[in-house]
Amino acid sequence: MQKRTLGKTNIEIVPLVFGGNVFGWTLDAKESFEILDAIVDLGLNAIDTADVYSRWAPGNQGGESETIIGKWLKANPHKRDKISIFTKVGSDMGGDHKGLSKRWIMRSVEDSLKRLHIEVIDLYQSHWPDPETSYEETLSAYEQLLKEGKIKAIGTSNYTAQQLSDSLRVAKERSLPAYQTLQPEYNLYDREQFNPELRKLVVDEEIGVITYYSLASGFLSGKYRRIEDLNQGPRGEKVAGYMNDRGVHMLGLLDQISNKHQATCAEISLAWLIAQKEVTAPIASATTISQLQSLVKSLTIQLDQEDLELLNKA
Repeated sequence: MQKRTLGKTNIEIVPLVFGGNVFGWTLDAKESFEILDAIVDLGLNAIDTADVYSRWAPGNQGGESETIIGKWLKANPHKRDKISIFTKVGSDMGGDHKGLSKRWIMRSVEDSLKRLHIEVIDLYQSHWPDPETSYEETLSAYEQLLKEGKIKAIGTSNYTAQQLSDSLRVAKERSLPAYQTLQPEYNLYDREQFNPELRKLVVDEEIGVITYYSLASGFLSGKYRRIEDLNQGPRGEKVAGYMNDRGVHMLGLLDQISNKHQATCAEISLAWLIAQKEVTAPIASATTISQLQSLVKSLTIQLDQEDLELLNKA
């Protein structure tokens, strides 16, 4: 399966990253193990998670996703070399356990390594901007972790063009490691965050991009067509925001192109993301083997210029 290099890192990934937020949320440990085994069997080689996943679920405290991945890796140590592990720090874990201070990063990385049962994190990402902490402090923490061999590369998520540009300037001025990847919200419907200014910046600076909410919380799968459909899953409330004239028009175009390629709406939506020159790989999740197989099919779909133009203007 053809791979892409993630920015200036030495990480080569299949252009589809599995989103690990489902582990410990919509999937229990047994179901998660089955999906994790299938990820490797189907040829995918990167999983994105975070320390906070899935704190929002009733009864959870955070760390559930990393813990499940770690138990799977401990049970299957031979599969560690087949999977790059991406995780994040900075979200609110309760009390003062949040943000991008050096104090919290140095503690949080140890917690993540312990939960994941690994010695080094392939990509460690700042989950959210932290206005209370300087870029210099955050990047100096990452510098120490890189020197100690606890992480291999650093990235950020949810940064604006100005924030990313400022962080890169500080890294250069202070001779600190710079962010090598960006994780923005981006899909056919939601294009505001990954705007032209940010797109130009990542190209100019050769920053790898992995997009989240790549299927707009499932809306772009075509699964949700009526208000009654919102009861089908835990993301129904968020999906409701897409059920407007623009969303209906977009699903109509996806239906049209899906029929042409004998594919699903989700597969076409991911194929569109994979075809964007600024995107290294979209992140997408699945809760069944058949859904996962469908995600992988998106890697084989070649959208023609007409398809791309229709979707670009959608």
